[in-house]
Amino acid sequence: MSALDEWRDALATWALPDEILTKTRRSPWEFPWELFRRRAEAALDAEPTPSAARAFEALPGTVLDVGAGPGAAGLAVARRADHVTAVDQSEEALAIFEEIATRAGISHDTLTGTWPDVAPHAPVADVVVCNHVLYNVPNLEPFLQELTAHGRRRVVCEITARHPRAEINVLWKRLHDLDRPTQPIADVAEAAIAELGLSARREDWTVRLSPEPRGELLGRLLVELALEPEQEPDLVAALGEDLREVEGGWSVGSLERNLVTLWWDV
Repeated sequence: MSALDEWRDALATWALPDEILTKTRRSPWEFPWELFRRRAEAALDAEPTPSAARAFEALPGTVLDVGAGPGAAGLAVARRADHVTAVDQSEEALAIFEEIATRAGISHDTLTGTWPDVAPHAPVADVVVCNHVLYNVPNLEPFLQELTAHGRRRVVCEITARHPRAEINVLWKRLHDLDRPTQPIADVAEAAIAELGLSARREDWTVRLSPEPRGELLGRLLVELALEPEQEPDLVAALGEDLREVEGGWSVGSLERNLVTLWWDV
């Protein structure tokens, strides 16, 4: 089986059973935009991550941020960019990006839609950045091909080493008695990129996340675990000692995340 097929088939196993989806009023795949807002704001002045450093190498110039959310990837390199275009399917996320970019005096615009569907309407940029999107993309081939077609110099993709929801698999078992997948992982994405004839380079690194306010953390987990607000006591019981206060906030398990940066020149 090709890596492209392996990636697609593995992501299909993350679909949740209908009996769980019909019992919840919110989609377990919703994004906590306020959490991502804080990360986007912090990215403006933070020390460059390995992903930002790889983008910096191909700048100054224009930047296209695909699957931007509130725009952390584009904002992280905005200090060396002439213009940043953020693409996302969420108007709410793009409104947050617009607010942050405007306040920071960054030349920018936005494009609402799902990649690669909106690729014909997106500008070609000197650097294309795409952070934490690939695990939402079953069909990598057209997605990556359009990323490459829209970059003049370089494409930089950042993902977690394993599926970002895998870290709560134990909670799905405790609360729903449901075994969740562990595949695919970044190694498969790297192999899929190679199958497309792209000579990607890779850097593995670790980031330490900031703890969250207790209410936001539990609220986020309730959504991700298809639970209702009134089930918060069940969630707290399932978390047990994994729920801990640290550095003025709250965390579940380790704050460290293993990340992978994949980049290729156009």
